[in-house]
Amino acid sequence: MSHKRAVTLAELLTQPIQGIQTLKDTYGQWEVHESQHVEPDQVQAVLTELVERLDDNFPYFHPQYAGQMLKPPHPVAVAAYLATMQLNPNNHSIDASRATTAMEHEVLDQLAAMFDYPVDYMGHLTWSGTTANLEALWVSREIAPGTAIAHSADAHYTHARMGEVLGMPTVGIPTEADGRMSLDALERELATGRIGVVVATLGTTGLGAVDPLADIIPLARAHGARVHVDTAYGGFFSIIVDELDPETARHFRAIKDADSVVVDPHKHGLQPYGCGAVLFTDQSILRFYHHESPYTYFASTERHFGEIQLECSRAGASAAALWATLKVFPLTREGLGAIVLPGYRAAQTWHGLIAESDILQPYQRPELDIITYLPRVTSMSELDRVSHAIFTFAADTVRPQQTHLATYVVTPAQLRARGIHLDDDAERGRIMRSVLMKPEHEPLIPEMHHHVSMWSRRAYEATH
Repeated sequence: MSHKRAVTLAELLTQPIQGIQTLKDTYGQWEVHESQHVEPDQVQAVLTELVERLDDNFPYFHPQYAGQMLKPPHPVAVAAYLATMQLNPNNHSIDASRATTAMEHEVLDQLAAMFDYPVDYMGHLTWSGTTANLEALWVSREIAPGTAIAHSADAHYTHARMGEVLGMPTVGIPTEADGRMSLDALERELATGRIGVVVATLGTTGLGAVDPLADIIPLARAHGARVHVDTAYGGFFSIIVDELDPETARHFRAIKDADSVVVDPHKHGLQPYGCGAVLFTDQSILRFYHHESPYTYFASTERHFGEIQLECSRAGASAAALWATLKVFPLTREGLGAIVLPGYRAAQTWHGLIAESDILQPYQRPELDIITYLPRVTSMSELDRVSHAIFTFAADTVRPQQTHLATYVVTPAQLRARGIHLDDDAERGRIMRSVLMKPEHEPLIPEMHHHVSMWSRRAYEATH
């Protein structure tokens, strides 16, 4: 019989706080320097003000929030982070993070296995997906200086921005009607010989589209280009690959054949910000990381994470939080997969309801857990007005009834590619976008659909 139940952060904190204090006490007592003394009443007042000011937020933690890619960290992750933060290890060097360096190696092994990467992979955690992508692109530049980066036109702006940082030209490859990178357009660009690395996005942050990685890899190889996978948002869907559409699954299974991959545990991995990861299949790239730091590495002769990363200081607490979380929710279908899967099902269910609606219509079928949809209107300007009104009305009500959504900007051509024809009285317009990352979204979909439909009707009336 299962004894599982929801746990709160409050009930988890006592043990790690007391445990860390007991650990500290084994080194002997000392007096806190008077410069760090505080007035308890003042601190309480400050913390009270903090909580009051944090009220000026949307409820990112609540399943009624389906706007940005925001998911609350699990209490296990927060408790582990807070416990470790009291010691504040720095995973730049083993000397500054003996325990958490070992934990980082353990979680990296699990992430590598999730992608079916070789056992001699190279990688590390990062502060973010942006820095992880920067590192992968930097390695590509070092391998093939003077070449360019090719990425989907719908890829995250990180790649164009990091191209600027690295001094590498970037090329946005057009997408097909499903939001995936066009293979024909990519092949034409590869034929120029100037592309050194192709970035395939498995789960674009706008549409949740999955680039055709399994087909991109042989194309890139034929033209001597590397392949980097940005699956910062979508990576953990690898755990439930058998549940996905077969074509989507085929591309997730091809991650193992790419040169590098990025995933963010602070998205679907239940972690607090910031926790990303970058993995490479080939250890020969270590030659690009050589540096000297005689004041940093002195107590251990093993390889330090600081010797194989662009970043320097990194919180060991991030490694500890992910390690503890994966102990409780391993990277299996029954573990973390059981948390990822409800969002996927929620997106499919809501898409079906929208397809049958008389006030809303789908933009495209969701591949992961992001859905896009729009009001049934006749012109681009009307589309923009009504969508903005839906966004505003849904959130601007008493708290228990609030539904927080997001918008996404599209062009008439993008709509026509999906069989939606509106009068071109504006160059672009907003549609609706919802991110269903929380497993609690699944049972709420009928209620959310009802509310959004209601606000859509009210938005239509208010703008006409």
